[in-house]
Amino acid sequence: MDRFEKMMINLLSKMGYKGPDGDAWVTQKTNDGGIDGILNQDPLGLRKVLIQVKRYEEGNNVGRQTISQFHGDLDLQGADRGVFITTSSFTKGAEMAAKTFNIKLIDGDTLTKLMIDYKVGVQVQKTYELFEIDNDFFDKKDN
Repeated sequence: MDRFEKMMINLLSKMGYKGPDGDAWVTQKTNDGGIDGILNQDPLGLRKVLIQVKRYEEGNNVGRQTISQFHGDLDLQGADRGVFITTSSFTKGAEMAAKTFNIKLIDGDTLTKLMIDYKVGVQVQKTYELFEIDNDFFDKKDN
């Protein structure tokens, strides 16, 4: 099981996409039908979101053909929605295809922000407190 795939399923679960009574898991490494993870949003799995993740270097952008292939994989699995996550970016063609196919795209910049916001795959290194003078305290007269 790929740690990155597991982390992405964990992130989407923390974001609430698993649903309160749903389930989430990473698919097997081979013969997964092009799907890296599944989020069942209800106990019966009637509403499911399929996940595809790609760890690409910056500049190696995901194109329209990859999104179209993912859409075909969604269709074969009987799903009507998916999330495609990459550490890089998407081409304009990929973005247009994703809108047509009900696929949410998460690029590297958005992924970084989500990981920080939901504290998945990151840890706090330092915390700072910022103080200011309480002017009301000094304006009060002792009686």
